[in-house]
Amino acid sequence: MRTNNELFEINALSNALSNALEELHMKRSKSLKLLMMGATAITLVACDEPQDVAVFENVEQCEKQEGFSSDFCETNFKTAQSEHIRVAPKYTSVADCEVDFGAEQCEIAPQRTSSGGSVFMPLMMGYMMGNMLSGGSRAASQPLYRSSGDAKNFRTGDNHKVGSKTGITKVSSQVARAPSTKTSTIRRGGFGKTAARTAGRFRSFGG
Repeated sequence: MRTNNELFEINALSNALSNALEELHMKRSKSLKLLMMGATAITLVACDEPQDVAVFENVEQCEKQEGFSSDFCETNFKTAQSEHIRVAPKYTSVADCEVDFGAEQCEIAPQRTSSGGSVFMPLMMGYMMGNMLSGGSRAASQPLYRSSGDAKNFRTGDNHKVGSKTGITKVSSQVARAPSTKTSTIRRGGFGKTAARTAGRFRSFGG
């Protein structure tokens, strides 16, 4: 039969072992947390690295760029035109559209409002091709716009500033990302600002 002293020593050793294991677990958890934070930071930095893109106002300008064929420029221009219908900001009136993009700088979109009314969108003022120098076999192409308040700079359909330079240039990964599909119309002028949107969705022709 164990004495009280022996039992005391056993309990003390048990508590010490338990504390040591708990401390080890805490240290390992802290190390893992720091490792994960470091990995996240590296990922964020990598994602925000500048991307090589090519920006042009039209096909003719693209064809003058060294290494760009007519077929390549034309194909990507047509891709941007198709994307233009999907990603361009949409308005319920031409007047609201012209507030953001200038007089006679808007056109009727193929979509219609839920009540059958017309939808308007800005004219496509250029196009941008991404992944130009990364070795990709196909370049992502998207339309570009110029707002009335900043006419010298190109902007994406999500109102990210691209800049005024044409040809090969660099933009952030956020700017190079494909714009979102516009599924509602802006009630008042406000490209790049907080604008009220119509309660209903617009629908495409035949929808």
